[in-house]
Amino acid sequence: MNQTRTFLLFALLAVAYLLWTAWEKDYAPAPAPTAAVAASSGTAPSDNTVPGAVGAATPAIASTASASAAAGQLITISNDVLRLTVDTRGGSVVRADLLAYPAEPVTRKHPNPPPVRLLDDAQAQYFVAQSGLVSAGGPAPDHRALFQSARTHYELADGVPEVRADLTWRQGDIKVTKTYTLKRGQYVVALDQRIDNTGSTPWQGNAYEQLQRAPRPEHHGWLQNMTDPSAASFYGAAWYSPEDHFQSLKFDKFQKDPLQQSFGGGWAAMLQHYFFAAWIPPAQQKATYSTDVVNAAGDHPTYLIRAVSPTLTVAPGQSQSTGARLYIGPKLVGTLDSVAPGLALATNYGVFTVIAQPMHALLSWLEKVSGNWGVAIILLVLIIKGLTWKLTAAQYRSSAKMRKLQPRVAALKERYGDDKQKMQMAMMELYKKEKVNPMTGCLPVLITIPIFYGLYEVLRESVELRQAPFVGWIHDLSAPDPFFVLPAVYTLVMLGQQYLMPATGMDPTQAKMMKFMPLIFAVLFAFFPAGLCLYYVVNGMVSLGQQWYITHKVENGEAKAKA
Repeated sequence: MNQTRTFLLFALLAVAYLLWTAWEKDYAPAPAPTAAVAASSGTAPSDNTVPGAVGAATPAIASTASASAAAGQLITISNDVLRLTVDTRGGSVVRADLLAYPAEPVTRKHPNPPPVRLLDDAQAQYFVAQSGLVSAGGPAPDHRALFQSARTHYELADGVPEVRADLTWRQGDIKVTKTYTLKRGQYVVALDQRIDNTGSTPWQGNAYEQLQRAPRPEHHGWLQNMTDPSAASFYGAAWYSPEDHFQSLKFDKFQKDPLQQSFGGGWAAMLQHYFFAAWIPPAQQKATYSTDVVNAAGDHPTYLIRAVSPTLTVAPGQSQSTGARLYIGPKLVGTLDSVAPGLALATNYGVFTVIAQPMHALLSWLEKVSGNWGVAIILLVLIIKGLTWKLTAAQYRSSAKMRKLQPRVAALKERYGDDKQKMQMAMMELYKKEKVNPMTGCLPVLITIPIFYGLYEVLRESVELRQAPFVGWIHDLSAPDPFFVLPAVYTLVMLGQQYLMPATGMDPTQAKMMKFMPLIFAVLFAFFPAGLCLYYVVNGMVSLGQQWYITHKVENGEAKAKA
C-alpha cells in the first residue's frame, strides 16, 4: 500500500464517519409506542412524574397541597455566574441562565446578547430540575406542592460569599423548608430539605431529585445537520456509578433500555452540546436511579431521570435534613471532577475519550501559555509534528523514491498489460531491488486517524472554544469558517501534496478518485469547526514543506551520485 492509497483510506474513513453520524440523526428509530397501549386499555396511568414512596403500592401524592390548582410564584436566585428562576409551585428550578455565556457572539450590532438559558419551562425546550418528598402514609410535598417564599428576589450582595433562599410548606404536623444556596463563582446549587415533625407519630418518606426535559427540535435534512455544530452532539440522559462508571442513554432508548439501579457515590444528568445539568446526591447515600417517559403517547413527551433517597424517618418532635447538589453549567473538563467523581466524563467524547482528554489538557495548557485558542492549536500541530517527524520523514523518503520509479513502473505496465498478477510481482521485485518499502506510508496514517477524530471531538465539544476568536474573520473556532478561507487554503495544500505524491501502482479508478479528493475535502471542511480546519491547514503546510524538502533532497542526492 503506497502513500496515495493510505491517503485515500483516510479520506474514505472520514467521509464514512460523517455519513454515519448524519444517518443516525435523520433515521434513528422512534420510541416504541408502549405507553399508547397502556393509555388505550381503559385504566388511568399513574403519574410517573412523582416516584413511589418505599412501601407504597402506587405513587404517593401529597393530598390537598399537591392537588391544588393554585398558581405558583416565580422567584429569582442569582450569584455572579448563574441566575435561577424557581417556581413556588413545587419549589423546582424552571429556568437557569448562564450569565458568563452569551447565547450569540458579541458584535457591534448586538453588544449585549442574552445569556444561554439552559433550563426553561417553555414547552418547546422544556428542561427543568425538580425535587420533593413522598411518603407512604403521611403528608409530603412533592414537586407540585405549593410552597411559600418571603421574597421574590435573592441576589448575591457585594462582599458576601453566598446567597440563600428559603421556601416553606406546611400540612398538619409536618413542616418542610426547602433551601437553595448559591456560592460566588460556582455553578453548583446546594439543595437542603428540612423536615420538622411536631406531631405524635413518626414520619417516614423519601426524598427525590429529577431532571425532566423535552427532546430537542428535529433537524431536517443532512445540510442542516452538517451546518449546526450541535447536530452530532449527544442529547440524552447520563449517569455515573463507581462500579460501572459513565453510562448514557439516548431519548429513543428510554423505553427499550430503562435505567433501574441502586448505588452510592453517583450522579444523574441530562446532557446537551456544551452544557448540562446533573443532580448529585450525597456520596454516602445509596440512591435508587431510574428513567421514565412522561406522556409517551402524547404530542409532547418528556424524558425523565431521577434519584430517590433511602427511607427517611423523623421521630415526633424531631427534625431531619436531606440534601443534594445540582450542577447547572458548562462542560468545563478541568473543574468538573472536583465537583463529583466522574463528572468530567459528562463531556462525552465517546470512544475517543482516551485520546481526546489528554489532547484537551494539552490544548488548555497551550492556551494558558499563548493566550489564544487558535495559537494553541497551531502549537499543538507543531508538537505533534515534532513527535512524529522521523516517522513522517521515512514516509516521505519512501514516497520520493517511489516517485523516481514511476517511469520504470510505467514500463512494467506496458510489458505486462492486463496481467495484474505478474505486474504486482514485478513491482514488488522492483521495490525490493531499490530498497523501497510501500508500507512505510501506512503507519503515519494509522496514527493520524485517531488524532483527527480525537481532536474533532475536542473542538466540537469543548465549551472553552465556543465563540473563541482567532484572527480577523474567525470569531468562533467551534463554528465553520464563515468565508471558507481555511477550507480553500487546505485544498491548495492538498493539491501540492498530490503533486509530490507518486501515482505508482494506481489503477484508473483510484487516479480519478484522487483527483476529486481536494474538492471533496474542501466541501467537508466547509462544515467542520474552524479550529479543526486551522489544525489541518497548519499540519498540511508543515507536512508539505517537509515532503518538498525530503523529495528534493532525495532527488539531488541521487543526481550527485550519478555525477
